[in-house]
This record gives sequence, structure tokens and C-alpha cells, in this order.
Amino acid sequence: MVLPLVPLPSSVVERPGALVLAPSARIVADDTADAAASVLADVIAQRTGSRPEIVTGSARPGDFVLHRRAGTDDEATDDESYTVRIGDDVRIEGSATGLFYGIQTVRQLLTSEGDGWMLPHVEIDDAPRFEYRGVMLDVARTFFDVETVKAYIERASSLKFNRLHLHLTDDQGWRLQIDSRPLLTENGSATAVLGRPGGFYTKDDFREIVRYASAHHMIVVPEIDLPGHTHAIGLAHPEIMEAPVMNDALLAQAAELGQPLPIAGEPYLGWGVGHSSVKIHDEHTWEFLRDVLSEVADLTPGPYLHVGGDEALGTAPADFNAFIEQVTALVAGLGKTPMTWHEAGSALVAEGTIGQYWGSVAPSAAHAAEARRFTERGGGLVMSPSDTAYLDQKYDADFTVGLDWASLINLKTAYDWEPTAIIDDLSDDAILGVEAPLWSETIASLADIDQLFFPRAAALAETGWSRADSHDWASFQSRIASLDAVWDAAQWGGHRPTEIAWSNR
Repeated sequence: MVLPLVPLPSSVVERPGALVLAPSARIVADDTADAAASVLADVIAQRTGSRPEIVTGSARPGDFVLHRRAGTDDEATDDESYTVRIGDDVRIEGSATGLFYGIQTVRQLLTSEGDGWMLPHVEIDDAPRFEYRGVMLDVARTFFDVETVKAYIERASSLKFNRLHLHLTDDQGWRLQIDSRPLLTENGSATAVLGRPGGFYTKDDFREIVRYASAHHMIVVPEIDLPGHTHAIGLAHPEIMEAPVMNDALLAQAAELGQPLPIAGEPYLGWGVGHSSVKIHDEHTWEFLRDVLSEVADLTPGPYLHVGGDEALGTAPADFNAFIEQVTALVAGLGKTPMTWHEAGSALVAEGTIGQYWGSVAPSAAHAAEARRFTERGGGLVMSPSDTAYLDQKYDADFTVGLDWASLINLKTAYDWEPTAIIDDLSDDAILGVEAPLWSETIASLADIDQLFFPRAAALAETGWSRADSHDWASFQSRIASLDAVWDAAQWGGHRPTEIAWSNR
């Protein structure tokens, strides 16, 4: 049979027969695996409607047995490998993270048989290909509350994504409380793109997001976009902002879409880019950045702090490069690993800075050179090609949400790419992983998020997790078909492309 496993595990050995899930099935776990036991109980209840008892002691046939490997901790960065053995019982073994991922695999294997449930006899040994497997949510253009972010975490972690990149600031809004600069949220968070409601996260809100992400074995990557995408800063601190710089693309797009142009000191409701910049050589700017980035670093337990660096179209190249050199050094001095979008590779980024590549799968010479700079400086690359990995792009021209400036990305396009094959002359270990960004110009609700997330995120999850030699579109089509039932049981919506023969079992 075709096992409905996405992402595909490293090794799957099927055995004859199946385990029929009995009403008396229990979860056997000691106190080192009690968090995983609760997750497994929730998953089984969600999938089958019946919640098993959690016990300690000896297992009986038909039980679920969790074994936490010795010497591992609860960090999202611990050993992510796991094993699943299904025969007379179900045995899952791994670190805290490995147990969580093994449970997600069992979630997918549970299949309805009439009024009952079964699990195939199988032996699975699994570990990820890439360390960094991320999703991004743009909460700056459209603000999403804490509960929506948690729902996004649930969806992503079920597919074994382990990084949550939050795009917290942009021209349309500033979304994070900064104690030393209270005007940022007082003046800069009230609205969003197209006049949607604004909002921001208090520090306690952000801590709750970090806690919830950690419980789902995801690390939060906060982004403060600089030196462009900064119009909202001007609503609070106009003294450190340059006047908006109009460019031909911005003018043409605003006219085509009937959107307003940016005006200094007024909220920006359009979605054109490239017009804003902080004053790069002003000491007040750097006082501001030291205040802000220090607070973000203190608030974030993960190793990363993303400082943007994209689409600074109105900034002279020499000024941009000087800014990037200084801001990445500032982040490194705060004890964080700087991350930037790949354009920042034109500068002498701080040692160890990670670049996020968002060009196409056929890069220009300039984009490729910028991307290589990060590896020359001791960092690496996270691959987010906009024409395959951007979740905000439409599936087809008639899709009701999404954009199409990069490409129309159907499920096969989202699946059919290789992260190590984009930038020439790099070793495979220069690629740290992949990320699937979801920009929010056209989305306003969790239902909209689901439409763009499912099922393409599953394709991107497999690219990040599974071995390169296992990548096969026909196999993926067969395996993803049964995930419709899994997602429905969790009440996760989404698009169901007709090229997949979806199953409700």
C-alpha cells in the first residue's frame, strides 16, 4: 500500500498486516516523555474521536509506547531523529523533538476502516536533511493576533517545520512593543494594508508566541526590516527617516491598483515597495537601532535576529552597504546570528551572517553573487526562491487570494526544485535549509492563510526534510492524497487541487 507520509521518512520498511486500534489502547510513558504523551493523546483524539489514557509501567499489546532517549533535552535544536515501530503495539523513540515528529508521522498513518481505525505494520527510521526548515508569516502588512499565529504554528509543526520567521515591521505597521520607544506602537501600529485593522504584540504576547512555538519544537526568528520597508517608523520617529522616494514601478503599481502613494507622517495603506529608508549616517538612527535591536534580542531566546536588507530601492548602493555592514555587526555584538535577505550580500556582512535567498530558481548573476557572499563570510544560505517557495503567490490566474508577480505556483511547481542546485559553485553544506514565506498583502484571515498554505507547504516541507534522492512527484501525489482526511480532522482548511485524488480515509 502507499503510506500517506509527508515529508517522506529516510527509511520505511513495510511489514504484512496492520494493528487495529482497540478502545482499550493506552499511551505508556514515563515522566521524561509526559509532554509527548499529551501531544499523542490529543492527536489520537482529534483523529479518532477517542482519547486514550496515559499510564506508566508495562505495555500491553495494542498500546502506544513512548521512549525518550537519554541525554537529550527539550530544546528545538536537539536531535530531531526518531523511530516508529508498529507491530503488536506502537513504539516511538527519540529526543523530545524526535518524539514530537514521530507522533506527527503516526498522525498521518492512522487510517479509518469502517467504524474503526488501523495502523500499518511498519518500521520507520527518520531524520531531516536540512537543519533549517522554516515558514514565515507577514504580520506587518496584515496583523494577525496571537491565536492565529498559534494556529499557524500548529499547521507548520505538523509538517516538521522547525523555524517560525515573523516579519514584524514594514511600511504598513510596527507590530512589537518596544519599551524604550513606545511611540512605535502608539503611532505606528494602528492600521494595516488597505486600511485593515492594525495591532501589535505586547512583550507578554510575544513571549507566549515563543513559548507556544517552543512547545511545538519551533524557533522564532524575529525580523525588523531595515533600512527600507520603514515608513511606519516615520509615524513615531520622523527625525530619523528620509523623505519617501518614488520609483517608476511604485508609481505604475499604485495607478494600476488604485492604491495611495506614501506620504511622510501618514499611515501607508498601499503595498508598493522601495520608497522608504532610515537616515543611514545619522547618529540618532543608530541610537534608535541599538535600543530596538537590543530589546528584540533580549526578548528572543532563539539564536537569530533578521534585519531585512531587501528592496532598498531609494538608497544609494554605497550607503546601503555601509548600513548593512554596521547593522549586522550590531546584531552579532548582541550575541545573535544576523540574518538578512540576499541583497545584503552586496555588503561586507558580519562574519557568520545567514542570507535568505528570495530570487528565482534561475538567478541573475547579481543575485547569485550576493548570495555567495554569505558563504564567503562564514555564514550560509536559507533558500526561499520566490517562484517556487512563496506561499503568497497564486496557484493559477483565477485563484481568489494571492499575488502573481513572481510566478503562478501550483503544487507541482512548489514540489519540483532542488535547494542546492540554484546557486552555482557552492558546496551542498552551504545551504542551511529552506523557508516558505507567506506575505500578507491579500490575506485577512486564518481561512485565507489555509488556502495558500495547504497543500503547498507540504511540498516545501518534503524539500526541507526528505533525502534528495527520494524526491519524486508521482510518489508525492500518491502520498499526499490521504492527508486531506488528516487536515479535515484538525479543522484545517485549504485548497485541494484536482491533480490529486484526495481521500477522506
